[in-house]
Amino acid sequence: MDKQNNKRGISRRRFLKDVVLGGATVGAGLTMMPGVRPANAAKKGVYTLKYDCYIGATAEPAQLDNWFLDEIVKRSDGRIQIKKFWSGALHKVGQHLPAIRDGLSEISLISYGYYPSAVPLSRGLEWYYRGCNHADSLLHVCRDIYDDTPELRREWEDRNNAKVLYFTNWSYCPFIMKEPLPNIEALKGKKVRGYGIGADTVNRLGGQGMPIVAGEVYTSLERGILDGAFAFAFITAEKMKLHEQAPYIVESGAGAHAPTTVVMNRNIWRSLPDDLKEVVSKTVEDIYNWRYLELYSELTKESVDKMVAAGAKFSTWTDEEIKKATNIVQPAQYKNWIEKIATPNNFDGVAFQAKVDALIKKYEPGKLMNPWETYKQKYM
Repeated sequence: MDKQNNKRGISRRRFLKDVVLGGATVGAGLTMMPGVRPANAAKKGVYTLKYDCYIGATAEPAQLDNWFLDEIVKRSDGRIQIKKFWSGALHKVGQHLPAIRDGLSEISLISYGYYPSAVPLSRGLEWYYRGCNHADSLLHVCRDIYDDTPELRREWEDRNNAKVLYFTNWSYCPFIMKEPLPNIEALKGKKVRGYGIGADTVNRLGGQGMPIVAGEVYTSLERGILDGAFAFAFITAEKMKLHEQAPYIVESGAGAHAPTTVVMNRNIWRSLPDDLKEVVSKTVEDIYNWRYLELYSELTKESVDKMVAAGAKFSTWTDEEIKKATNIVQPAQYKNWIEKIATPNNFDGVAFQAKVDALIKKYEPGKLMNPWETYKQKYM
């Protein structure tokens, strides 16, 4: 089939878009619920949307998204229906944002590190040791800076044909090590998995950042390829049982981890009637107001308990060591973004980061305890 289509000048991607998936048109999205005849489906306005995700359903952002998706189905009285594709079942890592742009998917979770050329300005929200020490604070910082920055909105909406539904993140990323890590000096020369700006952070602290995909981290620890992991979400690490190979969970003061954005194809968003847009918007408000904090608190406590039961050892760097790490990483890290990304894109990165600082001060301290704080509260 593919060869025949190519001979006719039709690419496989175009064929899937136009014939199989049909996600870019309202006609394809306006489909039948079980037991509803075609004429009634059009009359009732039932929208079947694909949620397309590169991570598994047990990861913390995925669990939040799952709640959101189920809620909009329920609150819309079934007029919105969702088909969920987890773990790259529909598109692979690095393909999800183009799929949203081209209408091959309707809703997706986007992690910026996989799309450096597509969302360069948004990557100005990726940093560690910045004083944003609570993940719920980062949630609100990202929302407010987006609302206040036209260039960010154009980056998502015009450049990528994506309607931002809400911001989320991967909560916290303590060092997860095979051996104790009492201080920065102990990190020297250690091979540590790092995602995106996380690898840069490891390198600045004297380690060797290793860009190994999440699914291969366990075996890499097992085989000695890695000495540990950073920029790997704590809750997801527990679900993937990394502590079996790396039982030392070390809080280093890095702060909130890895902002992400949940988006919808902009054409689909515009096609929704106002009452369904209101359903989506009200559900998003609940994420910011209470659901994120509630869910991530529950998941953090659960993961701490399971790791403790399995023999993991929790510790933290001293305040002096955390301050030393902070001075090594910042402001050098975000100034590098200003110089190499913001300025070449004719974007005032200095003013942007000043807004970020102001918002961090506004929303800190947040309420979501990190793994060490959770452990300390229950076990010390």
